[in-house]
Amino acid sequence: MRTTRALAASAAAVALVGIAAPTAAAWDQPTSVTAAPNVIARGGQLVLTVSGGDACTTPGSTISSNAFPTTNLTSMGGTTATATVRVNANASPGSYSVTTNCEGQRKTFNGVFTVIGGVRGGLGGSSTSGATPTDIAIGGGLVAAAAIGGGVFWMRRRSENKA
Repeated sequence: MRTTRALAASAAAVALVGIAAPTAAAWDQPTSVTAAPNVIARGGQLVLTVSGGDACTTPGSTISSNAFPTTNLTSMGGTTATATVRVNANASPGSYSVTTNCEGQRKTFNGVFTVIGGVRGGLGGSSTSGATPTDIAIGGGLVAAAAIGGGVFWMRRRSENKA
């Protein structure tokens, strides 16, 4: 009777280990995602590299983020896959996470790259268009000073010639 119970308990333990072991090792997940460059302006091109595990080297593996559309990963051999993406022109500045989707399994990596805000080139970073009332007042004052200065110069020169 004791032998039967011990045998049944051993069989149950072996069955549990046999069922749990393949499940734990079934998905060879990626271990890291890196971005080059890791700080980028809106509309810029970004190269993402997924390392570790064979899962993302299989065809149909993708990578996605709120800052760019879902893109297919390309195997680089071994346990590395890569994707080249273009950051959306309307992406908000800040840190972004990416999500890999490999063999039907998703894994998110936080803070992989940062989008920086740009300035309006050629306008000195200003956000207004055209001259402001202050600009007009300053410009008008400079023109008036130049006109008065020129008039004084010509008047003095004229009086010097008469003497």
